[in-house]
Amino acid sequence: MSEARGPEKKAPMREVLAQAAFQLFLERGFERTTVDDIVARAGVGRRSFFRYFPSKEDAVFPDHERCLAEMTEFLAVVDGGDPVGAVCDAARIVLRMYAANPEFSVQRYRLTREVPGLRTYELSVVRRYEQTLAGHLRGRFGEGGDGELRAEVIAASVVAAHNNGLRLWLRSGGEGDPEVAVDHALALVREVWGRSVAEAEAGAGAPSPEGGGGGEGASGVLAAGPAASPPAAPSSAGPLPASTASSGSAPAPPASLFPVSGDGEVIVMVARKGTPMWRVVQQIEAAVGEN
Repeated sequence: MSEARGPEKKAPMREVLAQAAFQLFLERGFERTTVDDIVARAGVGRRSFFRYFPSKEDAVFPDHERCLAEMTEFLAVVDGGDPVGAVCDAARIVLRMYAANPEFSVQRYRLTREVPGLRTYELSVVRRYEQTLAGHLRGRFGEGGDGELRAEVIAASVVAAHNNGLRLWLRSGGEGDPEVAVDHALALVREVWGRSVAEAEAGAGAPSPEGGGGGEGASGVLAAGPAASPPAAPSSAGPLPASTASSGSAPAPPASLFPVSGDGEVIVMVARKGTPMWRVVQQIEAAVGEN
């Protein structure tokens, strides 16, 4: 005698709408799909759509709000002994979200590459993750001065490293283990910035050879710290999210880099106020590559 089964649970309406929207985007194209088309496919009214998604763009990225909330909760309770390691681990929450549904993630990546409006939206999502990581780091390093600069640069580095590894996996069609490339990239961030943070904290308050303190400097200069031999970056490493290069924004005045030769190489970064963090990271990576 077979066991009686109850009615199957319906998928949450948010998921139903997102699936209907994405199917139509693939069939007709993003621009040619209207909200009316989506709700007709899902069998609901327009009010139901806008209850869950403010726009069509939001329906392409239905999982990022939940992921951002999970990242925020993780950082709120994480042990503060290793701030760089903590934000690297937080970035892996995003990776797991992509890896949980490879087919959807790859299709979304391809769709985003084709639609300029989605690339712009993607940048806003990336920036929110970066701000969340930077906010956690500012809680450790302090607001303003070198502490805030260090937090912003490390957060940008983590996002760039994570996205570089993630893009390699997406471009492969979701083949293999995405953690391999991402772990490699994040290990580079931890090697460079983890050591720098430890040395900065160990020397806090100690006088420098020039007579300055170890805290916030008058010139706002961030020293990356000595490194005997920087670890090699992934061959396709790049500091930008995939869509940043085509954002069309006017470039800020370039940052200045002053590599110092010797057994312990130091890269000193001086940037004008308002220089985008991605440009700061780009210049640092370029200088590391040249040396």
